[in-house]
Amino acid sequence: MLALMLLNAKSGLNFKTMFQNLPIPFLILSFLTILSSLYVVTSKNPVHSVLALIFTFFTISAHYVLLNAQFLAVVNLIVYAGAIMVLFLFVLMLLNLSKETEPVKSNWWGIAAAITAGSMLLIITAAFQVTGEAVAKNPVEGIGLVKALGKVLFTRFVVPFELTGILFLAAMVGAVLLGKREKNNAVLIPKEEGGNS
Repeated sequence: MLALMLLNAKSGLNFKTMFQNLPIPFLILSFLTILSSLYVVTSKNPVHSVLALIFTFFTISAHYVLLNAQFLAVVNLIVYAGAIMVLFLFVLMLLNLSKETEPVKSNWWGIAAAITAGSMLLIITAAFQVTGEAVAKNPVEGIGLVKALGKVLFTRFVVPFELTGILFLAAMVGAVLLGKREKNNAVLIPKEEGGNS
């Protein structure tokens, strides 16, 4: 609190008017993102922590939609909330973590992390108070839209795009061939022939 008062006095920032120009959905999503990310860190149950992280990724994707970056929102949902979180859940289920196997941690780490996070939030808020107005006054048209990205991808960068597709195709064919080779090279143990005589 003292740091906020000192920053307010030195820089002339008014924290009451700082949030006045922000839209209500942005503030609600930011609040939900911060709450769910804090639950990720403080939860004792790892499965609950992963589920809260999935919710955090959904709220971050909603932020991207508010910023008119639909492509980033979809990629964030597919890659992070879809693939990586499923992988995390499988690993947690396989490890079968319990409270007995968890090492005892000191509370000093949590206090130090809270102080560091608060300081970083204060610095970032002060920095964006100065630079955020210039960004908001000069928006770039069409940036982040799927249409603009597709136009650039299929005009200027069509050759690297096609080469990347060929590379992925070669990787898939190689994976299939390696899988078939391992199956064919498996040593078959013949059944013992024996009979009752």
